[in-house]
Amino acid sequence: MASLNVGNLGEYLREQRRQAQLSLRQLAEAAGVSNPYLSQIERGLRKPSADILQQLAKALRISAETLYVQAGILDERDRDEVETRAVILADPSISERQKQVLLQIYESFRKENALDAEAGAHAEADTRAEADTTEL
Repeated sequence: MASLNVGNLGEYLREQRRQAQLSLRQLAEAAGVSNPYLSQIERGLRKPSADILQQLAKALRISAETLYVQAGILDERDRDEVETRAVILADPSISERQKQVLLQIYESFRKENALDAEAGAHAEADTRAEADTTEL
């Protein structure tokens, strides 16, 4: 697990809050945290827990996974998936039900592609093994 990168997290949170046109006090209230605590997070002085990040994400209407990546809780290689999910969840032009259906379809494609890749790797290994035995 990566170490917490609270400086970048604070900057990211501040930017998200500004884009949502929320004051520090409004976001703190919506997320159920104190105003001073949120200020310290934004300034990189505090390391929020995953639960606090989830509350902040909900109040900002972004995915918690996005904040987990920013905080270094989620591995960087998961970033593409997290960003795709975040974009879907943030789209105001589709309903919550449509967002959930789209995420389910997206996840099914990812699983299908992972299975295909795994099967391809096994087939390639089998082919190499056959080639090695025929050369002997």
